[in-house]
Amino acid sequence: MGQILDGKALAQTLCEDIKKRADALKAQGVAPKLAVILVGEDPASQLYVRSKGKRAAELGILAEQYTYTATLSEAELLDRIRQLNRDDTVHGILVQLPLPGHLDPDQVIACIDPHKDVDGFHPQNAGALLSGQPGFVPCTPKGVLALVKSTGLPIAGKRCVVVGRSNIVGKPVALLMLKEDATVTICHSRTEGLGAITREADILIAAVGKAGLITADMIKEGAIVIDVGQVRIQGKWQGDVDFGPALEKAAYITPVPGGVGPMTIAMLMDNTVESAQRALQARSQHGSN
Repeated sequence: MGQILDGKALAQTLCEDIKKRADALKAQGVAPKLAVILVGEDPASQLYVRSKGKRAAELGILAEQYTYTATLSEAELLDRIRQLNRDDTVHGILVQLPLPGHLDPDQVIACIDPHKDVDGFHPQNAGALLSGQPGFVPCTPKGVLALVKSTGLPIAGKRCVVVGRSNIVGKPVALLMLKEDATVTICHSRTEGLGAITREADILIAAVGKAGLITADMIKEGAIVIDVGQVRIQGKWQGDVDFGPALEKAAYITPVPGGVGPMTIAMLMDNTVESAQRALQARSQHGSN
């Protein structure tokens, strides 16, 4: 029987430190501030934005929400982002995805100042992660790595299999695990013999969004299993992993909900405070020149 990795509890511990850092910044005259843009009436997006706003308030981070109807034009949205880019009191800009169909997410993300891109999606931050340069790491992969590290088990030299190749989770989490000296394999919807590959994984990260895709017979005995998938079926959230039977095989496993989700929001707050810290540092250096 494996141990359940409680993302809620770990996020709470991390947030205590984030709050201390936010308080220290405020004592120096910098109030960490996150601007959240929500376009349209997608219920899941509204829920995520509320969760982010609630967590920010708990940590003393200002969260300003800009809500628009689905008819907002791309020009209007880009104009709002440029205004926020110029606002020195704003340290993080987040555009909640998905966007309505007529808005190009690539154009929108590229418009955000990379120094305020606390989601870590801007091409400049993606390139920084690939080349090992400083930048913002996407929140979910950053949370996944923290969960894996919380087990205390070694990562270096271990086989890590990532199922999913999105720019938001699959690719960046693979790069993070590679940076930790894991041997990484990326699988996807066209991978042949998926089970044979996942059974070799000491660390298995499932990030597809297909309920029950990973069954217990696809998991190596004693593996760390991180389930990033979130699918709502008959009013209940389900992950990519068939949780009950998988719990019998894995050494550690994250639940859905209560695993990766709380960690993603904690890492967003971490990135926002980090951005405010960088802004203060830049201001101090500028002032001393």
